Amino acid sequence: MLSLRKNKIKIFVLLFILLFAVTTNIGLIQAQTQTPTPTPTSSKNYEEILKKIEDTEKKIEELESEKKTLSSQIAVIDNQIQLTELKIDSTEVQISDLTLDIDTADKKIDEIEASLDKLTQVLVNRIKATYMIGSASPFHLLLSSSDVSDFITRANYLRIAQAHDKRLIFDTTQAKNDYENQREIFEDKKLQIEKLKRELVTYTSQLDQDKGGKEQLLAVTENDEKKYQEELARFRADAASINAAIGNVGDFLGTVNKGDVIASVGSSGCSTGPHLHFEVYTDAKVESGRVIGNRVDPKPYLENSSYQQPVPGYSGSVTTWYGEVYFLGTHTGIDIANPYGTPIRAMDGGDVYFTSAPCSYNISGGSSLGKGVIVDHKNGLVTLYWHIP
Repeated sequence: MLSLRKNKIKIFVLLFILLFAVTTNIGLIQAQTQTPTPTPTSSKNYEEILKKIEDTEKKIEELESEKKTLSSQIAVIDNQIQLTELKIDSTEVQISDLTLDIDTADKKIDEIEASLDKLTQVLVNRIKATYMIGSASPFHLLLSSSDVSDFITRANYLRIAQAHDKRLIFDTTQAKNDYENQREIFEDKKLQIEKLKRELVTYTSQLDQDKGGKEQLLAVTENDEKKYQEELARFRADAASINAAIGNVGDFLGTVNKGDVIASVGSSGCSTGPHLHFEVYTDAKVESGRVIGNRVDPKPYLENSSYQQPVPGYSGSVTTWYGEVYFLGTHTGIDIANPYGTPIRAMDGGDVYFTSAPCSYNISGGSSLGKGVIVDHKNGLVTLYWHIP
């Protein structure tokens, strides 16, 4: 009887030592499991950048609404360069802040995982001790007690310890779940960083393009207002001529197969020299004397072996790419320079139409009437071959 009582006392002592150890550990865990606060990007520097971006965008909008002059165009380009540089700065700040957030979170997650491992081991030992004392029947617990009061006290201690164990297990599980959620959040931040890095590449490319546009503007106009107005008039006349050509398709010339010669390289219309201006339209067809469809980048079709390249020399002879932003506007096709008379071949089979439109500006190397052929490939694609003789 005395031996059983001594053993029970030892078990209760061990049980409450473990209770203290677990309580101490869970306090540490709870202190560490506060949700990490990401470094905000709303720093003074970042806010200043956003304000400058907003101001610069407004300035560009105001300048573009004014009459186009050389000085106003230079101002637009300068502000566009500044805007792109500000976007680069903004993106770099966000990447830096997100990187710091992720580093901080990773360290905290590692710390909490190590602490939780220790706590789990303590809880395992605690469960063993609880099992040992819990395996004794109420009768044996009564026999090991000095009196009824001692028995009631021990029974209450046991119930309190078991309830505390349940709470500790819940808190530990909750802490683990919280940090798993945090890891998911910061994994999302990593994806945000990858997106921002792609945007940074785009902005950097745009900056190079903006600076190149300014250099081109100054080289072509020689900082002369008259030359600028001449270039502006030529560009507008060329764009208007092409739009008129696809909006007023001429006679049907027949049906061709892929690779058939359909025309030759010339310099008609608003052209400064012999080249092919090539355009592609998707979801398109020739209907009611006009091209209906969406103008797209011809590059993927020129580089697709399923199609015939219309002229030799691609891509080395390309003088202007689709979407290239001039100081005057955006290019709508791909220009490929070739000697006068070079055969032009159909990209794919289809119905061929002749088309033409006047050039409203007298350009050296061009003519008063632009000419071309249009091929409706009968598969949702339509192609334009412009500046033929």
